[in-house]
Amino acid sequence: MLGRTPPTPATPALGRLARLSGTGVLALALTLAAALQLLPRSASSMAEPPADVCLIAPPTPFDAKSGLSLLAPRPVPADARCPVCGMHPARSPAWAAQVIFADNGDAQFFDSPLSLFIYLQDVGRFSRGRKAAEIGALYVSDAASGAWIAAEAAVYVQGSSALGPMRAGNLPAFADAASAQRFAGERGGRLLRFKEISPALLRELDTRSHQKHREKAGA
Repeated sequence: MLGRTPPTPATPALGRLARLSGTGVLALALTLAAALQLLPRSASSMAEPPADVCLIAPPTPFDAKSGLSLLAPRPVPADARCPVCGMHPARSPAWAAQVIFADNGDAQFFDSPLSLFIYLQDVGRFSRGRKAAEIGALYVSDAASGAWIAAEAAVYVQGSSALGPMRAGNLPAFADAASAQRFAGERGGRLLRFKEISPALLRELDTRSHQKHREKAGA
């Protein structure tokens, strides 16, 4: 007859499910949940986190047995992390930088001069309980020789084709203007002194997501 749809016969499985009591449905749900726990996880969910994820980087204590004076530059430990971005400065020694605190010789190491300058804008944000006034010495690696030089006396090149550890213009440092000018002549860029590196320039160069990193760390 038109207008009447004959009932659809239930499948055997659906019929059995319909006959289950409330207790039976609960037992079936628990069984399915347990089975799902046994399924293998995807490779992506089981992968180890990348080595350079952002971390809270503790300072490196002064080693009185090193033979160095309290505020002298020191080699970058292999396991040291940059407090700004979490990278390993020892992997890129030509770009490394460090600060040393005057009271106890604690040191923080950085993957690049760029990270050092970002750190100096808000020391307490990256080293809790510390202030910029407590820093006794600042050093950057001379891109020409690899030697440590005072950050305040270095000459920096901004806008060159050289990409540092963060794959951005990380302000390579030089011991003198002549070396910096030779570099700029080959790779481009302009020379800047320590006091000429402004917050506006740092915001332009900072391509990392350290804001997200710090929010997570403080959660």
